[in-house]
Amino acid sequence: MARWPAPGRCKRRLAAGIGARRAASVQRQLLFHGLETASAAARLGEKQGRSMEVVLALSGLGAAASRRWAHSLAVDRLVEQGAGSLGVRLQRQVNRARREGIHRLVLIGSDLPHLLGADLVEAFATLRTSALVLGPAADGGYWLIGLCPQVRAPRLFAGSRSPIPWGTDQVLAQTLEAAAAEGLQPQLLTKRADLDRAADLLPWR
Repeated sequence: MARWPAPGRCKRRLAAGIGARRAASVQRQLLFHGLETASAAARLGEKQGRSMEVVLALSGLGAAASRRWAHSLAVDRLVEQGAGSLGVRLQRQVNRARREGIHRLVLIGSDLPHLLGADLVEAFATLRTSALVLGPAADGGYWLIGLCPQVRAPRLFAGSRSPIPWGTDQVLAQTLEAAAAEGLQPQLLTKRADLDRAADLLPWR
C-alpha cells in the first residue's frame, strides 16, 4: 500500500523535517525497494510451487494515470486504496481478497528500508498454520499484517473497545487486543523500523 510519491501528496511527517520535495524522493526510493523486494519474494515462491501476486494499492493519483504508471513498475496488478482511515483502507483490501478467493494475504506499506524478501516469505509460510501474522514496528505500530481473508474479524481494523488510533504508538497493542477479542492468536515477526520522520533518516546518512 502506497501513496503517489509526489511533493505534498506523501510523507507529510517526513516532509515537515526535510521538505516536501526531498520527502517525495525518499518515498519513491522506498516504494521501488518494497516492490522489488516483493517481486523477488514472489519469484522465490513460484520456484517453490506457490503462486504469488504482487498488487500495488495506490492512493493520490487518478485511475488512468495510475494504470499508465503501473506499467513501468514491478507489479502484477494495481488497485485503488479508496477513501477513509488506514483501518478502512486495510479492510477494503481484505474484502477484495475475500471476494477474489485469495487464501493468504500479506499487506505492507512503502516505508520499509529494512524489508527483506525473507520477511515476506516467512509471513506467507506462517499463514499456513496461523490465521494472523504481524510484524511489530519500533514505533509501536506494525510494518506488516498477514491474514487469511476468509477468517472474518471485523474488529481487527476497527478496534475492540474504541477505534484504533492510527499513527500512534498504541496501534500494535490495540490491534493485539482486537485480535484477542476475535479469538485470533497472531504470530509475530521480527521487529523492524519504518521511516516516517526526519530522525529516522539518521542511520542512512
